[in-house]
Amino acid sequence: MTIVRQALLLALGALALAACSRETEPTVQGWVEAELIFVSPDEAGRVDQLAVTQGDRVEKGALLFAVDPDLQQADLAQAEANLVNMKQSFDRAKALAAQSVGTQKALEDAEAALRTAEARVNSARTRLTRRRALSPDSGTIQQVYYRPGETVPAGRPVVSPLPPRNLKIRFFVAETQLTQIKHGDAVTVSCDGCADGLTARVSFVAQSAEYTPPVIYSLEERAKLVYMIEARPDAPEKFRVGQPVSVILPGGASGGTKK
Repeated sequence: MTIVRQALLLALGALALAACSRETEPTVQGWVEAELIFVSPDEAGRVDQLAVTQGDRVEKGALLFAVDPDLQQADLAQAEANLVNMKQSFDRAKALAAQSVGTQKALEDAEAALRTAEARVNSARTRLTRRRALSPDSGTIQQVYYRPGETVPAGRPVVSPLPPRNLKIRFFVAETQLTQIKHGDAVTVSCDGCADGLTARVSFVAQSAEYTPPVIYSLEERAKLVYMIEARPDAPEKFRVGQPVSVILPGGASGGTKK
């Protein structure tokens, strides 16, 4: 009985020590942010096809949307017709030069015009191809901004996918803790309903303070300075955009703030 009681006391002591350790761990509050990719057409047009919806998982190179290609098809047809004419002109100039009837300059001008026509055809084909927007990376569609039938201006996003590696944890630390946090440091991240043991790597440490008082810093004001830190989660699929999290800093970053 005595042995059992001693074992229970040891177990309770270990739990108490663990609880105290957790309480003394330097922890700050943060949230999950996303670096979205905004996919937009090069030229204005009407959304002709929308291949994804919000929440869809897409692979790199998958079709996201298509914008009506009518004008680009017309430009390509015109460029191809001009190319045929320039080819005929070049062949004629080449034949005349071979018979010593035409001049070398006329042949060179015809060849230059042919090359220009070929370049315009290639450009028109590229513009037509780019009316179909493909996913630049694998990820999840976070937002759809335009629907089929709506006209989208050039450069305005139609959809925004989020690659998993573009998730980041953002939090702020006090001035007294800043010197203990370095790029590449590991931090432990916890949140409601999340699995245990989630970690992230510090990817950015701000060089300037937030909420900085003007000109002169007293000791109390210096204690209020905070610096933004960003960390990339090692398991980004475990987090959601906007989710509040608690970040346990590296063991050495235990400096407190004055109030």
